Amino acid sequence: MIIQDVINHLEEFAPLAYAEDFDNVGLLVGDKNTKLNGVLVTLDTLEEVVDEAIQKKCNLIVSFHPIIFKGLKKITGKSYVERVILKAIQNNIAIYAIHTALDNALQGVNDMICNQLKLHNKQILIPQAQTIKKLTTFVPKAEAEQLRTALFKVGAGNIGNYSNCSFNVEGIGTFNGNESSNPTKGEKGHIHYEEETQITLTYAKHLEPTILKTLFKTHSYEEVAYEITTLENKNQHIGIGMVGDLEEAMDEKQFLNYLKTHMNTKHIRHSKLLGKPIKKIAVLGGSGSFAIESAQAAGADVFITADLKYHDFFRAENKLVLADIGHYESEQFTKNLLVAYLTKKITNFAVVLSNIDTNPVKYF
Repeated sequence: MIIQDVINHLEEFAPLAYAEDFDNVGLLVGDKNTKLNGVLVTLDTLEEVVDEAIQKKCNLIVSFHPIIFKGLKKITGKSYVERVILKAIQNNIAIYAIHTALDNALQGVNDMICNQLKLHNKQILIPQAQTIKKLTTFVPKAEAEQLRTALFKVGAGNIGNYSNCSFNVEGIGTFNGNESSNPTKGEKGHIHYEEETQITLTYAKHLEPTILKTLFKTHSYEEVAYEITTLENKNQHIGIGMVGDLEEAMDEKQFLNYLKTHMNTKHIRHSKLLGKPIKKIAVLGGSGSFAIESAQAAGADVFITADLKYHDFFRAENKLVLADIGHYESEQFTKNLLVAYLTKKITNFAVVLSNIDTNPVKYF
């Protein structure tokens, strides 16, 4: 097994196509074709984490946060970022970061928070736009079933819970028809007349390279005519934040104590308590001030996130309670999620959970 094999598993779970534009995800250090010795999973890649990887004979570090975020002009060991990179390179250790790709995954960071809080009826808080594509192409009628089958096998016509549908009002699924008789087409350099069928189907955007490769491989024409459009439909299975319900409503102070226990934190910064029962919970791991209004719109009684500034708390507008549990605290269980997933996928190599506490914030 090589490092690329682990990357394939990670990107099946959290495709990089759904990471935020500002982010820096993927393989940041190392050669993807290197033989794998072991995997160390961490929230942050610090010097101590690289030392841990060396000690535990792991030559791949899977990190939630990227160690390289801004551009580097020099790598001289002057900063902690440069020292981490130097030490990793000197010891032939690769570093892979998954960050907002996992934030936007259905069973990613925010689902993990919901599970910790035992929430039910979970839904994406902010579904990601422009993640559903539509392919339209023409194929000789005799080859239509073969092409459809090939495209279905690589994931086309399957978005979320929709699979190989004939048609629905959301535009998710497939619609086959619009036959045209005897158009002129070139097949392997020859001009001839043949009855064709139009095939139109949808797919998740991260599958586009595979979809097109399959189309060109299966289609008999040397030059395949096709059109790709991006649908406006929001993908309810991709997006950031989640909202869910408690089994039973709690009063606010009872819930804050519940939150401390289940998220393993001793300190919660919160907005004004409203004297209302807490039932519907919105969560967003990491810095989530941008989603306050989305949490309100979802009808949440409380919004759990991190890195709220002073004036952010005013945005509660007496409509919900804002609870800042800390950045590290909101994402601390992410590495457990990754270890559990990789352990199922990779049974013949060690997948190790880092023991290093990488939280830079300390409390007195």
